[in-house]
Amino acid sequence: MQVINRNDLNDTERDIKSETWRSRRMVLAREGVGFSFHDTVIYAGTTSTFHYANHIEAVYCVQGEGTLTNEETGEVHDLADGTMYLLDGNEKHTVRATSELRMACVFNPPVTGREVHDENGVYPLVVEDPAQA
Repeated sequence: MQVINRNDLNDTERDIKSETWRSRRMVLAREGVGFSFHDTVIYAGTTSTFHYANHIEAVYCVQGEGTLTNEETGEVHDLADGTMYLLDGNEKHTVRATSELRMACVFNPPVTGREVHDENGVYPLVVEDPAQA
């Protein structure tokens, strides 16, 4: 059993920050459980485009308001506390945060924490052997 408080991850290698968002990686590939789990904040008034071509992501909004745009279809969905979206088709998407959004995110395959978004917002598929971590 592991018990993790997100604040214990502040300013560690599991605390990834960008101009528009911050993600604390609470569970990574090295834990060997088949998924990664992230507490992500998208800053108010920002726009972020992502495209997880190599991962399935489920996102549950626990705070804030904004919109989600499917860049492939143009569909726009409201985001608010209690809304979940599943990127089961690796959809390129844009999140616009009207207020600060806090999201609980699950990735499969799990991320290692070393991935960096490329120019298209894509994470490369980085595989890590939990026994080697």
